[in-house]
Parts: sequence; C-alpha cells; structure tokens
Amino acid sequence: MENIKNDKPLAGIESMAYLVIILAGVKIAAPIIVPFLLSLFVVIIFKPFAAALMKKGIPGWLAFTIILLIVLLFDYLLVIIFTVSVQTFTENLPVYNEKLGTYSDQVIKMARKLGITEKQQLNTILNPEKIMGFVAGTLSDFSDLLSNGILIFLTVIFIFIETNIFPQKLKIISRYNHKELNYFHEINHQVNYYMMIKTFVSMGTGVIIGASLAIIGLDFAILWGLVAFLLNYIPNIGSLIAAIPPIILALVQFGIPGAIGVTMIFLVVNFIIGNYVEPRLMGKGLGLSVLVVFLSLVFWGWLLGPVGMFLSIPITLVIKIILQSKPNTRWIAVLLGDGTDLDKFHEQNPS
Repeated sequence: MENIKNDKPLAGIESMAYLVIILAGVKIAAPIIVPFLLSLFVVIIFKPFAAALMKKGIPGWLAFTIILLIVLLFDYLLVIIFTVSVQTFTENLPVYNEKLGTYSDQVIKMARKLGITEKQQLNTILNPEKIMGFVAGTLSDFSDLLSNGILIFLTVIFIFIETNIFPQKLKIISRYNHKELNYFHEINHQVNYYMMIKTFVSMGTGVIIGASLAIIGLDFAILWGLVAFLLNYIPNIGSLIAAIPPIILALVQFGIPGAIGVTMIFLVVNFIIGNYVEPRLMGKGLGLSVLVVFLSLVFWGWLLGPVGMFLSIPITLVIKIILQSKPNTRWIAVLLGDGTDLDKFHEQNPS
C-alpha cells in the first residue's frame, strides 16, 4: 500500500515529462502540422454546406466538387488580393513614411513640452519606417501562409474523402463503445456549430468594415475588410489587431480626424457584433472560462503560430470534452469551464 502511494507522485512527474516531450515535438513539427490544421479548419467551415447540398438531392461527389471549387476560388482570390495589395503597399511605403514622419515629429515635440526628454527612445517607438515596415511585413506573412494553397487544397480533398468513410468506421466503433461515440458526436457538434456561427459573424464584420472604409475612400479597403474577416476568428484581440493598420493608414491619408473616424468605425462595428449579434447567435455560449479563452489564445499562438490563434477555441473545446469524458480528468474540465455546467458535473460525481 505504501509503495502505491509513493508511486503516485512519480506517475504525475512522468505524465508531465511526457506532456513536455509531446509539446516540444509539436513545436518542432509546427511547419508540418500547421497546413494540416488549416485544412481541417477549412473542412469544418465548409462541411455543413456540403451536407446541405446533399440534403437537396445533389450527389455526394458533386456536392464535394462544388465545395472544393469554392475553396479553390476563395483561396485564389485571397492570394491575389494579398499579393497585389502588399506589392502596392510596399511601393507606396516611402510616401507613407514621409507623411507619418511629420506626425511623429509633432508627437515628439509635444512629448518634450510635457517633460519627456528621452529622444532616442521616442524616435525608436515612433519610427515611421519601423511602423509601416511592420505592417507590410505582417501582410507579407499572411500572403506567404496563403500561398501554400496547393498543399492545403490537396489536404482538404483527402480530408473530405475521409469524411465519407468515417461514418462507417463510427458505426463499427459504436458496437463496442457507445459512450465514446456520444462524446465524439458532442465534439463534432460543438466545434461545427462554433465554426459556422463564427464564420457568419466574421463575414459580416469583414463586409461592413470593408464597405465602410471604401465609402470614406481609404486605400486598400477590400484588403482591410479581408483582414478583419480573418482576424475575427481570433478571440478578444483579433479585432484590435485588425484595426491597427487601417487606423495608421487613415492617419497618413486623412490626418487625425480620419484616423479618429476609422477608429470609431471599428469600435462601433465590433461593439455591436461582439456584444449583441454574436452572443445571440452563439446561444448559451462556449462553456469556457474567459481566462481559459485568453490563455488558450496565448498558448496555441505560441505553439503553432497564427493558425494556432485561429484554432485556439476549437482545440480547447475538444480538449475540454475529452477531459470531461474521463472520471479521473473531469476535474480539469470543471476548471476549464465557465461554471454554467457545474450541476451536470455534480450529477456525474455525486458526493
């Protein structure tokens, strides 16, 4: 009995060691894992549309062909828009830097009047070349990620093919373990529902912001609408990051009033959609703690890069449901939750 008790701490240390090794392996293999996760991301978004087409009597192979063509066209348009916009943006950088430099000088003079005399630090922070270069570099990274379209497209095809065979595999599995099958269906339902709602909300955000910026005449309005659409998948900070480049560009193009106007557009759109539209569509919510949502964003972003930030919520949802299915890890699922399902856990583990 004493040996068993002494072995428990060792078992915990071994589990932690295994976890560290696995995470290190995922970090090293991120260049291989990321395209697969991005492909899975695309399949999860478009799979309900394929199912809807099949319900209308369209053969499965034709429905998947239509969806694949839409995915290919969408990826092609994204690559074209990002590539052309980045090229044009880079060509205009000297003009933007010159205009932004005047505002930088004004801010430095104002800072000196307020008693801030660290000129070197101010020049480093308010360096227009670094600011606009960072924006151009970020857009270029997006373009490079999307340029892996062929690999992602091929992976999407194979995943779609597997989705045809997978239900048959599940039928065989269900003969042996009905409980595990129920948890799989719960994972599938929650992740699909979240991704579907998030996609519609993100599309609405991107269209409204892109149209609003186009009306006021901001350069690259379509690009900023696409960036708002893509970054809206990142919880909490995605909308904030999407607002920074167009606000800086508005400052360069229209001056301070224009920058304030663009800031107001982002604030109003994200406030209405984030506080009224999305919560109403999401219904009862994700069942995840706000702190867990933020920490998962940081963790998966560090582990897998930008794609990890996009998929932080679906991945964490899957982990929570898996932990919930095992009695010895159910307490971790309780910690990850927002407290709305405590009664259910209490029923599963009566005192």
